[in-house]
Amino acid sequence: MSEQTDILCIGSVLWDVIGRAPSPMRHGSDVPGRITRLPGGVAMNIAMALGRFGLRPRVLTAIGRDVEGEELIAACERLGVDTQLAYRSEDLPTDVYMAVEGTNGLIAAIADAHSLEAAGSKILQPLTGGVLGSVERPYAGRVALDGNLTPALLEEIAVSAAFAAADLRVAPASPGKAERLLPFLRHPRAMLYVNLEEAGLLCQQVFDTSEAAAVGLVSRGAARALVTDGGRSASDASAAGVISACPPEVLVTRVTGAGDTFMAAHMAAEISGMPHEAALNRALQAAATYVAGEPPA
Repeated sequence: MSEQTDILCIGSVLWDVIGRAPSPMRHGSDVPGRITRLPGGVAMNIAMALGRFGLRPRVLTAIGRDVEGEELIAACERLGVDTQLAYRSEDLPTDVYMAVEGTNGLIAAIADAHSLEAAGSKILQPLTGGVLGSVERPYAGRVALDGNLTPALLEEIAVSAAFAAADLRVAPASPGKAERLLPFLRHPRAMLYVNLEEAGLLCQQVFDTSEAAAVGLVSRGAARALVTDGGRSASDASAAGVISACPPEVLVTRVTGAGDTFMAAHMAAEISGMPHEAALNRALQAAATYVAGEPPA
């Protein structure tokens, strides 16, 4: 089965319920807009974006056997995301994320990922039980890891021999969960994808620029760190040095999923053989296209 997969995406696959208003919003706003329900979650957003870049993603996650879960499995299939190895539970409902956005960005969001958290290490069984790998024969492919997993499970993954040979790309689900990634700060095969605020939380200091934040993460032990800062420059740092680039200026029409699109585009660019600077620029362009609401290039 591993020969059919370019990247394993481990983490949240759920329904995104997003309300978007065509105007700025503030606390208590009651405005007209559009409400959509689409497959989402960090792992799913990354997987969908990877599929758009011509890659073959597979997800390791928890999806209920309820009506919402069956609909989600069918939607994943239509989108080219392989869910064959997802943990399916009779007792756990399918997770959901709800957000409200205005033209001034994300106003509020609630992530109900309780089923993913309750499933715990059961979602990793294909990597530990022999289907894709095991402790004795670790999976040597690419892994995109979502910070929605519990701190205990993330700590387990960080030290597990089953992940010792993987090319591990790690992203927090939100600034509120950034500190869950601390076990990967000194992981020799992990690359961190974080924004400026998340980098500051991991380093316990305030950074003014993405370059300073990326260098700060590497000085704290990160093998490689890529830090974004909205419409300002993004930076990619490792022991070899740091590079920075600015995203194109666009009119923002959506924000949920932009970071996941950036990460997927960057991974796809590097898989295709692009050098670091070109991969960073390709990812920034893809994220700008996404937030502008345009179809992917």
